[in-house]
Amino acid sequence: MLVIRKKASEVRRLDAQSLEILKERGHLKPRPHWIISNDPKQLPWKLKFFYFISGCKEVIEYLQSNNDSFDQIAA
Repeated sequence: MLVIRKKASEVRRLDAQSLEILKERGHLKPRPHWIISNDPKQLPWKLKFFYFISGCKEVIEYLQSNNDSFDQIAA
């Protein structure tokens, strides 16, 4: 299932900024966890990311269960 960032954060109970941080730190990777929209009308500096909920869920649950400081990772 593909979901835009705002919707993904609602489903996973993470804010959009936390998803972005997890992506930037390499926890969420291109293709298994997210893709960039290929809409030709989108501005290059305002990319739309689509997240694969099931893949993100696995990573987030793994980080939560194996890291006491998950809040620090996603903050």
